[in-house]
Formats: sequence, C-alpha cells, structure tokens
Amino acid sequence: MNIAYTKVSSNQQSDDKQFSELKIYNIEKWFNEKLTTVEIRPELNAMLDFIRSGDTVYVFDFSRFASSTTELLDLGEKLESRGIYLKSINEKLDTSTVAGKLMFTMIKSIVEFQKNTSLERQQKGIAIAKANGKYKGRKKINYPLNWEEIYNKYKDRELTGTSAMELLKLKRNTFYKLVDEYKRTK
Repeated sequence: MNIAYTKVSSNQQSDDKQFSELKIYNIEKWFNEKLTTVEIRPELNAMLDFIRSGDTVYVFDFSRFASSTTELLDLGEKLESRGIYLKSINEKLDTSTVAGKLMFTMIKSIVEFQKNTSLERQQKGIAIAKANGKYKGRKKINYPLNWEEIYNKYKDRELTGTSAMELLKLKRNTFYKLVDEYKRTK
C-alpha cells in the first residue's frame, strides 16, 4: 500500500505543496500532521501503527518526516526492520532500490562517525581536565525526600516509571540510575 505522511508546523501553514507533489504516487492512505510541537505527533504514531510489511511511506522531504537526523535514522530503521520502504521526493531517496538503501546506509554511517568523533574529543578533553585537576565529574544527585515511598509503589507496580519520575521530579536517566543504585544497596 502507498501511504503518505505530510507535516506542517502550524495551522497557518499550508501542506498544499506536499499534497501536489505526492498525489501522483497513487497514495491510498494519507496521514496529515498539523502541529506546533515536535514531541507529540499523533498522525505519525497512527501511521506507524497502520503500516504493514511491503508498504511504502512517501514523504515530501526529510524535514517534513523527522525533526533531526537522529530521528530520521530511528524512523528509517523502524521502517526497514518491519519491511517497509521509505520514499522521499525532494531527496530522491527510495529504500526499495539498491541505490536508496546504500544512500540511507551512508547517512547512518556519517552520523555514527560524527557521534563517535565527538565522544572521542570529549574523552580526550576530560582526560586533560582530570590531569590538570579541573574535572571532578558530575555532581552526585541525592535521593529525593519521598524516594522510598515512591520507589516502593514503583517496585510494587502501583506506579509506572513515568509516573514515579514525575512525582520525584527526576529525568529518566537519573531515575533509573538511582533505582539501580538503590537496588544494589538494599
């Protein structure tokens, strides 16, 4: 099945150009996003639930499909793992072809290279700072005052992890780091 995903950043913007560019591809199902925030994308989630192996997702361009290269790669890998093809009209990418798969693999490789290079520079900088006595690492985060109460509810499945994080006012990584640390001490 040919499926199209369009996105504009606000209700004032028009998606007419995306529609006109995509309608020639015999689109059978449309998912049209009009949003002001990138965190909540109900139409994208609905499309990801709807698509099946062998389907092709058409987008006008990468910027209408993903808000970052990392998100693009994540979405592309989700589609690929489910046997779904991605066609971007503007970038002329078609993952159903050998050349399209190669191009997508090259994009993944470049992003991974950039990430690894950045991590390498960061590690060298930390080593130099440690040698000069200027790096002490991140400040340790203490358990919130209501930790035991919330943790026990989380452990007993009375609270989800997300609910516990909200109540404790902790970010995801911090919450799970404290959970692991707490388990080791008990």
